[in-house]
Amino acid sequence: MNEAEARAFCAARGEAGVIERMEQFIALLAEENARQNLVSTSSLEQVWVRHIADSLQLLDHVPRETSPWLDLGTGAGLPGLAVAIALPQTKVVMVESRKRRVEFLERVCTTLDLQQATVIGSRLETATSFDAAVISARAFAPLDKLLGLSARFSTHSTIWLLPKGRSGAQELAAQSSAIQAMFHVERSATDADAALLVGRGRPVDA
Repeated sequence: MNEAEARAFCAARGEAGVIERMEQFIALLAEENARQNLVSTSSLEQVWVRHIADSLQLLDHVPRETSPWLDLGTGAGLPGLAVAIALPQTKVVMVESRKRRVEFLERVCTTLDLQQATVIGSRLETATSFDAAVISARAFAPLDKLLGLSARFSTHSTIWLLPKGRSGAQELAAQSSAIQAMFHVERSATDADAALLVGRGRPVDA
């Protein structure tokens, strides 16, 4: 996938005007990246493939009306802000503990008028529980720790979307049989070597 293909990929998955709104986000991301290390500088040269399409591929695994969406350790807003920009009717809750990143996320939400997006500026352990319809996490924590920290936000119908790079299948194989039964491995649409763990339910033994 090249940058033009990634833009088309994203346009097909977002509401009208998604490309223009996403370009605003990219500009804010590049500007802020000069002040704090949100993403690797080299990845901005392929920002549509590496960050935007990589985030919006998650939408292929979720019915459009599914809400609220909880994004753990959202960092630069990936995938949380990207999802909120693409689907302005979806309530997105982003958890991020680092103060400067929280300030960036809140600034983007204000600038782009993402009224349905909320930033929780704390560690996940201290965040108030709620029932999330979708839980996503991109490079947040190893699978066993991630499930242990976030299980209280899930229900029997929660959809889990966990981009895991090349370690996905290996991480899943190390879990209990109950956890393995919850998830399956999908190949990333933007990186043939990367895996996406897709699951449903509440990890009761996490």
